[in-house]
Amino acid sequence: MKHRIVVLGAGYAGVYVAGNLVRRLSPADTEITVVNAVPDFVERLRLHQLAAGREIEAQKLADLFAGTGIRLRLARVTAVDPERQVVAVADADGGGELGYDTLVYALGSAGDVDGVPGVAEHAFDVTGRPSALRLRERLDSLDSLDSLGRRGRRGRRGEGGSVLVVGDGLTGIETATEIAESRPGLSVTLVARGELGAPLSAGARSHLHQACDRLGITVLEHTSAEAVEATRVLCADGTALASDATVWTAGFAVSPIAAASGLEVTENGRIVVDRTMRSVSHPNVYAVGDSGYAIGDNGRPLPMSCASAGFTGGQAIHAIVGRLTGRKIAKTKLVYLGNHISLGRRDGILQMVDDEGQAKPTYVGGRKAARIKAGILKMSLWANSHPTFGVPRRKRRLAGAPDVSAATLGGPRAQHRH
Repeated sequence: MKHRIVVLGAGYAGVYVAGNLVRRLSPADTEITVVNAVPDFVERLRLHQLAAGREIEAQKLADLFAGTGIRLRLARVTAVDPERQVVAVADADGGGELGYDTLVYALGSAGDVDGVPGVAEHAFDVTGRPSALRLRERLDSLDSLDSLGRRGRRGRRGEGGSVLVVGDGLTGIETATEIAESRPGLSVTLVARGELGAPLSAGARSHLHQACDRLGITVLEHTSAEAVEATRVLCADGTALASDATVWTAGFAVSPIAAASGLEVTENGRIVVDRTMRSVSHPNVYAVGDSGYAIGDNGRPLPMSCASAGFTGGQAIHAIVGRLTGRKIAKTKLVYLGNHISLGRRDGILQMVDDEGQAKPTYVGGRKAARIKAGILKMSLWANSHPTFGVPRRKRRLAGAPDVSAATLGGPRAQHRH
């Protein structure tokens, strides 16, 4: 019987892991199934651009996995039972259960909409393609009202509807600047709980504020949103901010499925893993990307980010291949190098950090930073569009499987299963 590897989630981490496993493990011994709720690969790093109006084509996962040997199951994960080693799913046909021998949990994260009243009912977000398109439709309607003379002449900055972006993290900054640049007729306000750009160096913070000024963005620092209503946001200091479209980017949350499964998780539901991304409570479960709580090489938890997905995914690949084939597990770096922030299409900030995660004194800004960020986005898309690029000359058999070519590789193979 083949060893069943099930990957939950087809975001950056899930596609990366599945593609690498299928090119390293022999199909004679393994079968790999990817479970995802939607048929498209979602470029989450570009969803703020999609919401602002850019045309971004959605790649079909079926096309992406065609010819790779990866099985795609379009279904929503409803539960994981690590004791029985099954995953419960729901789809148009009613769903069912998938059994696994090795599970890769890569369900990622979504906007945290439960902590503040009214967010789920009234706010928009850019953590999924459907939600980004809903925001885009709302922005289109505001632009249309502006063109009919609702608040002034078309094209004059800030004379259209009001857009309130709550959250001063990277997603909030990129969303606010993209909307302000793409839709100059709208009035954009960015609400920051603390100082805008606090994790950045002094020079990068200054660059960020200059960009907001150039784009006509109103920045409200040290402002805490306490409730969201249909046409306004209520703040902790008693003020009410008018809003025709509120975009919520103040924090992210993982699915409650892992916590409900009995896997060891953190307070916020992320799966606790060891250095190889294996669950500390269930050794045949691996967690990668935002779903996993991993400690980096500097002794600090890796942040939720696309970069972390790459490092954790790479380590999980080495661990799974090593354990299944009886080979030594290679160790990858678990580091966080810095932040790449888009400030519209022609501006950006590249801020590197030191070993303690603190911003280095220097940064790269302007068009050069924008080009670097665009290159990163293009490279990420290409890599996920070619999940089995660089197929090795020989795929590995599982430990214990007959291996007629072992002698040609210069040594015996392990004869027990890990």
